[in-house]
Amino acid sequence: MELRLAARRDENVLISMLVPPAVLLFFASTGLIPGTGARPVDFLLPGSIALAIIASSFVSLGISTAFERAYGVLKRLGGAPIHASLVVGAKLVAVLVIVVLQVVVLLGVAVVALDWAPGPVWSPPLAIAAIALGTAAFAGLGLLMAGTLRAEATLALANGLLLAFLMLGGIVLPVDHLPAVLQPLAAVLPATALAELLRISFAGSGQALPSAAVLAAWALAAAIAASRLFRWE
Repeated sequence: MELRLAARRDENVLISMLVPPAVLLFFASTGLIPGTGARPVDFLLPGSIALAIIASSFVSLGISTAFERAYGVLKRLGGAPIHASLVVGAKLVAVLVIVVLQVVVLLGVAVVALDWAPGPVWSPPLAIAAIALGTAAFAGLGLLMAGTLRAEATLALANGLLLAFLMLGGIVLPVDHLPAVLQPLAAVLPATALAELLRISFAGSGQALPSAAVLAAWALAAAIAASRLFRWE
């Protein structure tokens, strides 16, 4: 049911399935990304996957759950003979299915349209771990917003943070190209950690532990905060 509802939300489909490939194709084709030390697609594909995860796990999940809470849907589900963990679990599984579809689409676009191939020593297990950890972190943040703020506030904040992550999270622009005053902030963002961890997994080189630690810390903190502060009505 969660998957059916997600498919019926046209704005969610637009953000989740069309925007990340459009970002990838536009920036990779125009050569606007300076100083990445590789082909633009090698830098942009991991960032586009990170953007897709944020769009589905954070923006779409947060906004839809916030309006379900505002309209009393969650309150009615609370009166059904199911545990709250089942409702949350269904939402998370639905998001994970959507994320997998997004990754498949982005990889297909990169291979077919941009002649991309992973590094010879790339690490699929690390890529899978990054996607799972990123989905958990941003889903936790989305549910935290949805369960503590008004629906309209969640709508505005989710879209505002999506823009901030896009600009500061190393998705389309390397962090070291940002103004010096913003680089320390960017370094601790979950978007930056996710994008960097995906780049390391595709390249097969680099120190994965720092980015994994930052992302895991966000996932743990978001899960704890959401579980304690989420209000069903």
